[in-house]
Amino acid sequence: MSFADKIKNFFNRSSAVSEKLFEELSDLLVEGDFGAAEAYRTAEILRERCKKDRPASPEELPLKLAELLEEELKKGGMGTGPAGLAPEGELTVMLLLGVNGVGKTTSAAKLAALYRGAYRRKPILAAADTFRAAAIDQLKIHGERLGIRVIAHQHGGDPAAVVYDAINAAQAGGGDCIIADTAGRMHTKSALVEELRKIDRVVESRAADARYIKYLVLDATTGRNALAQAEIFNGAVSPDGVILTKYDSTARGGVVFSLASELRLPVAYLCTGEKYGDIRIFDPHSYAREFAGIE
Repeated sequence: MSFADKIKNFFNRSSAVSEKLFEELSDLLVEGDFGAAEAYRTAEILRERCKKDRPASPEELPLKLAELLEEELKKGGMGTGPAGLAPEGELTVMLLLGVNGVGKTTSAAKLAALYRGAYRRKPILAAADTFRAAAIDQLKIHGERLGIRVIAHQHGGDPAAVVYDAINAAQAGGGDCIIADTAGRMHTKSALVEELRKIDRVVESRAADARYIKYLVLDATTGRNALAQAEIFNGAVSPDGVILTKYDSTARGGVVFSLASELRLPVAYLCTGEKYGDIRIFDPHSYAREFAGIE
């Protein structure tokens, strides 16, 4: 049973709008990957609104909960659309950050397919995760399947040099959107910061006028652990937004509200499956309604 179904069943089986209902809702939100304090605060705000509006039955509460959650997401910067793409004719340089296993390489391929198809851009994939030979090979395979150019060096090479070559290729007419896969370096913050500083210097020197954005890739199925990763990366490199991967029936999804309320870190994209087309722009209205069991 998905978490959305649990929320729906909870309201359907509740017999009255009571204090007990809001206490149980708070516990359920924690189960859905809210933080305890955040879950309590959300339930309290909903309780106060219900005091004022006096809903006739618990069946009316999912919509009120969805409205409240949507407000919280928008306060956290959600729903501003896909940050990152520069206007047509200008260069975009995009880095994907995150620990190993969250889906950075696949997300890079999905973004490339999306930008080429929906936005008519000429993406270039840059294999800047030079610490894992498998990541380089995987990105090359995606490039072959999609017919998209991949810039790659040998295993163990300098990630900044890969980005340098990708910028040169783009400026030579090969593309207008660079999507760089980077190594998962959370285990050593100093190495992550130093690697990204080198890439920053390359972008500043070779493409100072480019739109430059860093997306943090998080696995939706890891729950509160995703928030812990976001806190570390946010403190180290200040990402501009989040790509949430593996968002399907097994993901409870409450961590998105924590990203908004605690870190003011907006989710830009949701990845919902393994196909290249399984990516969509984050919509706070739909997400809140899905979470509350309405859609």
